[in-house]
Amino acid sequence: MDKIKISDKFDLFDEVWTPKIIAQSNGQLVKIAKGEGELVWHQHENEDELFIVFKGSLTLLLPDREVVLNPGEMFVVPKGVEHCPRAEAGTQFMMIEPASTAHTGEHDTDRTVSCEDQVWI
Repeated sequence: MDKIKISDKFDLFDEVWTPKIIAQSNGQLVKIAKGEGELVWHQHENEDELFIVFKGSLTLLLPDREVVLNPGEMFVVPKGVEHCPRAEAGTQFMMIEPASTAHTGEHDTDRTVSCEDQVWI
């Protein structure tokens, strides 16, 4: 394994809400993504989902509150908690989650990216 310069990885793609896998450790995938607008409300019944923001602002809409993440901030959405990510244009963030985590949980929409289509970069 070579060291990874995360900012260089963000330069390799432009799609939003399309996770890219950059590493794996102990069954956890390290993914990066860009966001703009809202994704969809969804939940992961069996997996926690960790978000870390590098650029921009990511708001995690939860049933009872909103969590706003700015660069250098992180939040873990516990398994089973419904959430909807919303981002301002240009937002870049990382997710760390088990390899079994479905992109939009049980909701299959036109924005859903299957596990097989979440490519390594």
